[in-house]
Amino acid sequence: QLQLVESGGGLVQPGGSLRLSCVTAGSIYQFNTMGWYRQAPGKQRELVAKITTDGKTDYADSMKGRLTISRDNDKNTMNLQMNSLRPEDTATYYCMAIDYLGSHLVGRGTQVTVSS
Repeated sequence: QLQLVESGGGLVQPGGSLRLSCVTAGSIYQFNTMGWYRQAPGKQRELVAKITTDGKTDYADSMKGRLTISRDNDKNTMNLQMNSLRPEDTATYYCMAIDYLGSHLVGRGTQVTVSS
C-alpha cells in the first residue's frame, strides 16, 4: 500500500515553475516532518526541503530562494513550489515523511526535467 503519492512533475523550460504535491494515505498529522529529496542519475540523493508540523521549514542551499514548501493539513497534502528552474534541477523528486515513531517513508518519485 502506497503511503505517499507524488504528482506534478514534468518537462519545463529553464526559468519556469512547477508545483509538486504529495498526498498521504491517512492523516498527515501522523508525520512530524515531511519533505522532498531529489536524485539525478549518477548523483547522491539530496534533501532539498522539509517542513515540520509546526510549520518550520528548511531548504538546501542549492535551491534556497527558489522553493516554497507547505502543508495543507485539511487535504493531507504537502506541496513544493519550485521557481526559476535550471537544467541542473533535473532529477527524480521524492516525497518523504517521518512519523512520531521515527519511521521514515519515501514515495516512488516524480520526474522533473528542465530543458529547452
